[in-house]
Amino acid sequence: MTTVGIEAMNVFAGTCHVDVEKLATHRGLDTARFDNLLMKEKTVALPYEDPVTFGVNAAKPLIDALSPEERDRIELVITATESAFDFGKSMSTYFHNLLGLNRNCRLFEIKNACYSGVAALQTAANFILAQTSPGAKALVIATDITRFMVAEGGDALSEDWSFAEPSGGAGAVAMLISDAPHVFQIDVGASGYYGHEVMDTCRPLPDSEAGNAELSLLSYLDCCENAFREYQRRVGDVDFVETFGYLAFHTPFGGMVKGAHRNLMRKVAKARPAQIEEDFRRRMHPGLTYCQRVGNIMGATTMLSLASTIDNADLTGPQRIGVFSYGSGCCSEFFSGVASPESRDRLRGLGIDKHLDARYELTMAEYDSLLRANHAVKFGTRNTVLDTMAIPQARTALGRELLFLTRINEFHREYEWAS
Repeated sequence: MTTVGIEAMNVFAGTCHVDVEKLATHRGLDTARFDNLLMKEKTVALPYEDPVTFGVNAAKPLIDALSPEERDRIELVITATESAFDFGKSMSTYFHNLLGLNRNCRLFEIKNACYSGVAALQTAANFILAQTSPGAKALVIATDITRFMVAEGGDALSEDWSFAEPSGGAGAVAMLISDAPHVFQIDVGASGYYGHEVMDTCRPLPDSEAGNAELSLLSYLDCCENAFREYQRRVGDVDFVETFGYLAFHTPFGGMVKGAHRNLMRKVAKARPAQIEEDFRRRMHPGLTYCQRVGNIMGATTMLSLASTIDNADLTGPQRIGVFSYGSGCCSEFFSGVASPESRDRLRGLGIDKHLDARYELTMAEYDSLLRANHAVKFGTRNTVLDTMAIPQARTALGRELLFLTRINEFHREYEWAS
C-alpha cells in the first residue's frame, strides 16, 4: 500500500501578540474564570495581515526548500479557512500565484468551521493514495484570523465579547502532503468520523460570530467521545491509554481540551483522577504548548496542536499520535499517525518556537488602537490602502522577509514582500 502523510510542515503565527493575562486585567475580567482557559498569549493580526499573508508566510519556507522539479509536482492546492473574503474566488488562487506554482494544478477552498484543516488534509491524502498521478504532491494551507472590532458609536466592550477575546488568535499551518511522509505518516483507514447538525457556533455574518458557548462545549465532548469510539470500532484492538504515545486535539482553549480528555479517560479508560491528571500532563501538554501561545486559529488549530506535539514530545523513537478535530455545526474526526525522530528534527529545523519568541508584544494601548483600525479590512472592502508602517516594531520583529497586504483595488488584494 502507498504510504501517505505530511512530508513537510510549517507554522506562521504572525508578527505580534498580547499577553492574555494582561489583557484580562485590562478588561477587568474575573481572573478565576479566566484561569480555566489555560491560555498565555494570543497572536493579533495587524490590519495589513490577512489569511493570505499568514498562509504564504507559512508555506514559503517549504516551497523554497523544494527543487524546481519537486515544486512542479504540486498538483493540488487546498485552502482550509473560515476567514475567506470572497464568496466565489478561492484564496488558493492567491497562494498559487504568490508561491509561483505550476499552472497544471487544482485550486480550491474548503469551509467547515474548525474541521476544515483536517478535511483538507484527508482530501489531499486520498488524492495521493488514489495514485492517479504517481509522485504528485498536494499543498494544504489552513489559515484563519480573528479580527475583533469595537462597535461604532461605543468604546466599551461587552462582558461576553471580552471573555471570547483572549482565546481568539490568528495563524496558519502549511503542509506538503505526499507519499514521502517525513513528518507524519497517516495510519491509512484508521479514522472515526462523527457529525450532525447543531447550532453551537457559526458565522452568519461575514465579520461576526454567533452561538451558544455551553452547547459548543457539550457538542465538542459528545463528538470527541463518539469519533473515538468509531475509530475504535473500525480499527479493532485499540486502547485509549496504551495505543497512543501522544494526543493532539483541536484547541479552542486549553480548558476545553482538558475536559474532553477527562471525559474519555473516565468513560473509556475508567481512570481515577490522579491518573487522569498525570496522563494529561504527559500526553496532551506537548500539543498545548503552541496553542497556548497563539490562540484558536480555527481550521488550523488541530494541525497547530499536531506541530506542537511533534516539536515538544519525547520522540527518541517512533510514537503514534491520536488526533481529534472538531468543527462547529458540526463534523468531527479522530485519526492517527506516526511521528519519528526525523519528524522532530525536520520540524525543529524551521524554528517555530523561535518565531513565537520573536513576535512583538503589543501594549494594551496599541492593541486597543488596532481594534478600531480593523474596520479598514472588513469583508467586502472594495478599495483601501493599508498603512504597513503601523506598529513598525511588529513589522521587523521576525528579522526576515514577509508578505504584507498593501492595497485592495476593486476588491482585488495586492501584496508586497518586505523585511
